[in-house]
Amino acid sequence: MHFLDQAKIYVRSGAGGPGAVSFRREKFIEYGGPDGGNGGKGGDIVFESVAGLNTLIDFRYTQHFRAPRGQGGSGSNRTGAGGDDLVIQVPVGTQILSEDKEEVLLDFTRAGERLVFLRGGDGGRGNASYKTSTNRAPRQHGTGWPYQEAWVWLRLKLLADAGLVGLPNAGKSTFINQVTNAQAKVGEYAFTTTRPQLGVVRHKQREFVVADIPGLIEGAAEGAGIGDRFLGHIERCRVLLHLVDANDEDVAESYRVVRDELEAYGAGLVDKPVVLALNKIDTLDDELIEALVGELEEASGAEVIPISGASGVGVDWTLDKLLEAIGPEAATVGDGDEGEDAIEWSPL
Repeated sequence: MHFLDQAKIYVRSGAGGPGAVSFRREKFIEYGGPDGGNGGKGGDIVFESVAGLNTLIDFRYTQHFRAPRGQGGSGSNRTGAGGDDLVIQVPVGTQILSEDKEEVLLDFTRAGERLVFLRGGDGGRGNASYKTSTNRAPRQHGTGWPYQEAWVWLRLKLLADAGLVGLPNAGKSTFINQVTNAQAKVGEYAFTTTRPQLGVVRHKQREFVVADIPGLIEGAAEGAGIGDRFLGHIERCRVLLHLVDANDEDVAESYRVVRDELEAYGAGLVDKPVVLALNKIDTLDDELIEALVGELEEASGAEVIPISGASGVGVDWTLDKLLEAIGPEAATVGDGDEGEDAIEWSPL
């Protein structure tokens, strides 16, 4: 399945149907009169968040959504049929933005949320509703209220409890493969991860979701490398796992580069709780590991966990720290297959 996290679409609600101009013409009835019915209401544009979706790829091929208009009224005071609402299903975590991307119009954070975005126009009045004591045979009618329309952006922010950040080749994909079944691509070159990956971690009878995003490089906020567009997928995370490659020439500088890009992006990422880990220690001796850990702790002012995503050394310790930061929100895995049902979507 292709991953797409932004899409621009056009939406239009249905216009109201026109009211009818009609008069009774019934045999053996001495007095007639107006009996034109009202028009039907146009269909609404409704957005609904559903489980099981984790991409906006469908909106690449279908970009225009128009709800049906209401039907016109008719004689015998019959009201026209209303137009059916048009329900647009989006993944959980989708935001509806204005065309200029300056305003968040809707935000879906739970499965099953259903919100009316554009209301259909009301039907026009039939001539029967214009009848008064002094106007016994009105011929005016309402044409129906017009539709509403808008161009909007859909932006998907994946919902995860923990997010992985670091420079390219810091071992993020190897780590998520070690602790989940995400099967992320791993290679000996930068930017092997080109789209976000999700995985479900099950640790100590609890489970939580981890998001792996493409690596950041210096200048990502200005568009260098893949840029920082994927950082939106970790905005909702409760904790970040910052991986630093132990083979980097200057681990302290590697740490600062990523922190500077998080600060430049904003959205409170730099203020989130962070678990800091020195990765790939399986390639170094104990003395050098100790020196690098000390250097990184001095630069960050935080505890550093030496780990190896490939061999699993220190991984359990890291997961303990992540669970501690996530808190009681992490789901408890029950007996049998209940844990499988707790997550309503599948990893990419």
